[in-house]
Amino acid sequence: MSVAPQQLSLPLDISLDAHTVFRRVFQRLGLNRSAPDFRVEYHPFAGLRSTIRLQNNHVDVRISDVLEDAPPLVLEALAEILLTQVFRRRPSPEARECYLAYVFRPATRQRIEEARRERGSKRLLPPRGRCYDLEEIFHRLNRRYFRGELPTPRLGWSLRRSRTVLGHYDSAHSMIVISRALDAPTAPRYLVEYLVYHEMLHMRYPVERKGQRRVMHSREFRQAEKRFPQFERARRRLKYSAV
Repeated sequence: MSVAPQQLSLPLDISLDAHTVFRRVFQRLGLNRSAPDFRVEYHPFAGLRSTIRLQNNHVDVRISDVLEDAPPLVLEALAEILLTQVFRRRPSPEARECYLAYVFRPATRQRIEEARRERGSKRLLPPRGRCYDLEEIFHRLNRRYFRGELPTPRLGWSLRRSRTVLGHYDSAHSMIVISRALDAPTAPRYLVEYLVYHEMLHMRYPVERKGQRRVMHSREFRQAEKRFPQFERARRRLKYSAV
């Protein structure tokens, strides 16, 4: 059910608590069921995360304490997103736009990154593996494609031999992790280099927001990615092979 913009607004009363917000949003959604009992609390998640669970007409909600000082309008938008999730409805575009606009504010992104750094922990294997040295690969790529301008992140191999997530860049911990499945003679060097290069591009071109979408790979990102000499070969290998 779509909600008109004027329906989304709540009085900007700073004393408005989260329980009241969730009850109001539930009533506004017009669900054909009795109102549940709400238990809403802020939780020190390692980053931006909120959960909702419905059991025996009780709704337990845990909201990242990063949002504890968010305006009531933002909290209402999040309440609509979570409630429509658990009651199998679609949130209104206005709710999504309001919530994402707040989440992507520089000050909010900074608090999210700080929470991830302070509360999250990541373990990984040293960058020098049996077959490939990620630090050596990073520095060579940095000199060749980035004029040595990228700061050196923490580099390492994953603890698990994942064949689905082959690499990722964690901006909060300034870390590039490559799957240990690729530290093997069967994995060609150009493929490992391409994956490291791809994650280095995430350092150069951070996530953007366009409307309600998070853009992980911008046009500039895609153009830079194609400058890797073995780009097509690496993409074919990833598409048609396990590694």
